[in-house]
Amino acid sequence: MGLGFGLLSAQLRPGESDWSQAYDETLRAAEAAEEFGFDSVWTTEHHFVDDGYMPSLLVTSAAIAARTTSIEIGTGVVLAPLHHPLRMAEDAATVDLISQGRLTLGLGLGWSEAEYAAFGADMRRRGRAMEEILNILPQAWSGDVFEHAGTEYQFPQLAVRPTPGRPIPILIGGGAEPAIRRAARLADGIFSNAPAARFLEQVTWARQELEQRKRDPEDFRWIHYSIIYPCDDPERGWEELSAHLWHLTWKYRDMVPSANRPGPPPSAPPLAADQADKLRERAVIIGTPDQIIEELREVRAQSGVATEFVARSYFATMAFDQQLELMQRLATEIGPHL
Repeated sequence: MGLGFGLLSAQLRPGESDWSQAYDETLRAAEAAEEFGFDSVWTTEHHFVDDGYMPSLLVTSAAIAARTTSIEIGTGVVLAPLHHPLRMAEDAATVDLISQGRLTLGLGLGWSEAEYAAFGADMRRRGRAMEEILNILPQAWSGDVFEHAGTEYQFPQLAVRPTPGRPIPILIGGGAEPAIRRAARLADGIFSNAPAARFLEQVTWARQELEQRKRDPEDFRWIHYSIIYPCDDPERGWEELSAHLWHLTWKYRDMVPSANRPGPPPSAPPLAADQADKLRERAVIIGTPDQIIEELREVRAQSGVATEFVARSYFATMAFDQQLELMQRLATEIGPHL
């Protein structure tokens, strides 16, 4: 199959309070992704959100690794500057060993000032921190003794153990040109959720940077993820999905206010007409399977690179049985044709 699945977030539904159930469903979704034949399964990180939006991606990745056997396990993404790079290197190496080489470490900068403040990280220096992290991690996984004296991190000669059996692939998530060019310089690929036209621009930036550094674009991973919803009628599909899509969109706005709000997570406010119009501007692909396949193939053709796709089609507000039905339809009607 040419399709991955995510982004698993372990969020509570509005009014719920049982996080054990949320994580049980998250792990069952990962198992189902492997059973249905998806190439990969992806998690996503945020902190202090009232619905428990997943804060510990590598912990969850280890649990997924223990309950699956072959599927690629990706983080989409770890907010790298919020984590000490040596601890991240150790945790990632541990997950990679448990999974027998199935981890792909997606890293990003994040955008929430509240998260940075709580962890004592300087949001203004997050780009510098990422540059250093991308230099530290390969050395940490080499098994060799090394030291680091940078502006953001300093530590003496040491060797990080355990050592993974191979260099763990690193992807960079983000849409800004500096992030994409940084990926081409220092990472193994990009993990982008930009609209198609913006994604094509990102490919151009990355290819320019790869060429300058004499890196082969065929050795670089190009992953595009978007909300994908197959249906028999596109308008009916929008009606079916709009409440879930609106809650997902609204929750990002509600993350900071919810950090110190007591009680179970609330429902999103009613969806206004102008907000419904804006939802359609997101990186969302709703249509018949044939329409979706054609659109994704066109993105790949226009990019001129071996674009991989991930369906960001996990919805915290969707009943779990309905979620499994959506996953199975993506797996049987979309994935094999990519």
